[in-house]
Amino acid sequence: MKVVNVYQQYFSADCMVNGVQRNGVNVMLTATSEEGTIRYDVGISFFPHVDETDFAVSYDAYAERTVYSAKGRRSKKREEKLMEHFRADADALAKTMSGTIDWEKPLIEARWG
Repeated sequence: MKVVNVYQQYFSADCMVNGVQRNGVNVMLTATSEEGTIRYDVGISFFPHVDETDFAVSYDAYAERTVYSAKGRRSKKREEKLMEHFRADADALAKTMSGTIDWEKPLIEARWG
């Protein structure tokens, strides 16, 4: 199994999980290739981000959803299409935890893989 981070970025956020305020979120689109099948997942992980240097991601506030799965391999064209709906998918996941993502306040530059 090969897992690739297609896209990853950290943003300001607001979410309370397990009694801990989370002020940041790691958002990602991953591609998993295994035995001729490709799967794309949108994932989010809220973390405390108590100051500008705190990027200690805690995985107790994690959610993930598969947005595509089929026979085949990675496709840049498909990834571009999935990115068109990425924010809506991530927002839907955040909502399941009563959290919000501030897309206007990135904490780091986007990473593409």
